[in-house]
Amino acid sequence: MTITDTVTPPPAETPVRGHVGEPITDDEAVRGLERVGVIDVGSNSVRMVVFDGAARSPAYFFNEKILCGLGRGLAETNRLHPEGRSRALAAITRFGLLAAEMHLTSLTMVATAAVREATDGEEFKAEVEAATGLTMAIIPGSEEARLSAQGVLLGWPGARGLVCDIGGSSMELAEIGDNTVGRRVSTTLGPFRLQQIKGGKKGLKAHIATTLRQVAAEVGTGHKALYLVGGSWRALARLDMARRGYPLTVLHEYEMTPKSIRKTIDWLATQDLKKLREQTGISPERIALVPLATVVLRQLLNVFRPREIFISSYGIREGILFEQMPDDLRARDPLIEACRHLEGASARVPGFGRRLFDFLLPLYRHAPPERMRLIKAACLLHDVNWRAHPDYRSESCFDTATRANLGGLDHKGRVYLGLALMNRYKSPGADSRLTPVLKLLSDEEIRHAIMLGRAMRFGAMFSLGRPDHAGELRYFPKKKVLELVLRPSSRALFGEVAEQRFQSLAKTLGVTTHLRVTRAQSSKGVATPGSSSGASPSSGEAPGD
Repeated sequence: MTITDTVTPPPAETPVRGHVGEPITDDEAVRGLERVGVIDVGSNSVRMVVFDGAARSPAYFFNEKILCGLGRGLAETNRLHPEGRSRALAAITRFGLLAAEMHLTSLTMVATAAVREATDGEEFKAEVEAATGLTMAIIPGSEEARLSAQGVLLGWPGARGLVCDIGGSSMELAEIGDNTVGRRVSTTLGPFRLQQIKGGKKGLKAHIATTLRQVAAEVGTGHKALYLVGGSWRALARLDMARRGYPLTVLHEYEMTPKSIRKTIDWLATQDLKKLREQTGISPERIALVPLATVVLRQLLNVFRPREIFISSYGIREGILFEQMPDDLRARDPLIEACRHLEGASARVPGFGRRLFDFLLPLYRHAPPERMRLIKAACLLHDVNWRAHPDYRSESCFDTATRANLGGLDHKGRVYLGLALMNRYKSPGADSRLTPVLKLLSDEEIRHAIMLGRAMRFGAMFSLGRPDHAGELRYFPKKKVLELVLRPSSRALFGEVAEQRFQSLAKTLGVTTHLRVTRAQSSKGVATPGSSSGASPSSGEAPGD
């Protein structure tokens, strides 16, 4: 390592706005979103979710579901299933009491296909409201489609394609793009309805195909991506994972291809569903509807011909939350907001992640936008696992990234983020547990993740307050030089351990190092006595040239 002296102006007294962005939680409208509750009275299940915190990708404070089967037999009787009705009322009554205990700022209850189509739907609504004091909104199919699509947009701000939400008694489709919902339609292609179609398998396929061709005329074809919402689709995705031996069992943003789905559908026809249920943990009520869902999905692929298929864990409940968000919060990146929320709740020094990102930014001047947002996320999360036992801290970091509720993050991104955070705490070593999931990344992506981890490892311990004020990184990839510029008051921060980690980062980059120590300059830009007047090199020069 070479060391030289130069002159630099004193640091600005007013902190520069961080590249990660400013917190939005000071906004009164955003604070009002804390503890938002939603009760979703569906044809198959009744669920209450309580979202905690105002982050763009909120945490689930409470999440409980009862598979009541309200819509079972609806096609034959035109009435809600008696047992399902009784169980749903009991569940909603419990949810109302829990909501009161949690002091929710907002509670919305919506009922969908089964209640709106049943002849006793209004009677059930009156019974619920009388027993609980809550208000139940029976929403039309087009509104159900819109809210489900908004739920997808909550997790995928840039999503463009067709959302397909399958419930027990209906299936909704909606067009999304430019962070808005376009054309939408509701159909009767829910499994409970399909169970009543006459004509055997041939009649069922013909009915589904005819319905979908009519739908295609309303919402259009040529959608590149298909976003699947609903329990039946999630169960099918879990089975697809089992067939493939997929290493990361997070359903949200799980990606499938038409070819893979067709293989899984054919494979399921040869399997014992009871054994598969035991292997995957899918409930008996849910797996019983999967065979009908596969028939629908095969016809969806035939009619709309998407090239990419994604599973969304976000749907109507998240869409209701999205409805209540102010526009400035909707415009935020869900991944960055979720990471900021985690940092605020768990890090030793909330806010340090933004400073760490600013310090490391010279290493990533030409990084593509998708890589840059992962770097931002890693910096925000770099210290949230500090309370874990030191022997398991790196593994805890990996689990946080790969298994936490983080919106706007695909599976490759989860593994990249997890690997970077592991290397924030230790150098990579042989870990057989990671071998399967690392196959989701290329060798180059693995190298970049390790480099990011080592960069955070250096920056986070170089200065515990403001590394971006204590020093400045300068990276010259063409000259293969990494430079650290220090102020005299910060020189002592660069101790033995800091130097070791700096050299480790340089080794990963494949460059040599240079240390530049500046001397003070007056506020008028005049060098103090004894200082050098040498200028810092431009971005195209190597230090010392």
